[in-house]
Amino acid sequence: MAVTITEAAARHVTKYLARRGKGVGVRLGVKTTGCSGLAYKLEYADDVAPEDVVFEAHGVKVLVDPKSLPYVDGTELDFVREGLNEGFKFNNPNERDRCGCGESFRV
Repeated sequence: MAVTITEAAARHVTKYLARRGKGVGVRLGVKTTGCSGLAYKLEYADDVAPEDVVFEAHGVKVLVDPKSLPYVDGTELDFVREGLNEGFKFNNPNERDRCGCGESFRV
């Protein structure tokens, strides 16, 4: 099982954590919501919980709780700019369907 982060996403996280002045990385998970059933949950993490599964690339830790891991296994976390918009993008091979509004997905 693995979750990866691109160099672009790692640069963004590193820059943001430096501005915050604290943090060990990002916490990736899923929550039940939306019309397709699941939505990604991404937040900056200040510490590593004992149950977290830790992945590290480009000097950034990605923390995943064990319950979310089966849904995000194989996911690549990227940071993209499209026109005037920018944000994190989840390249998840487990996604089977995504709702029209882009808020939720199904595995």
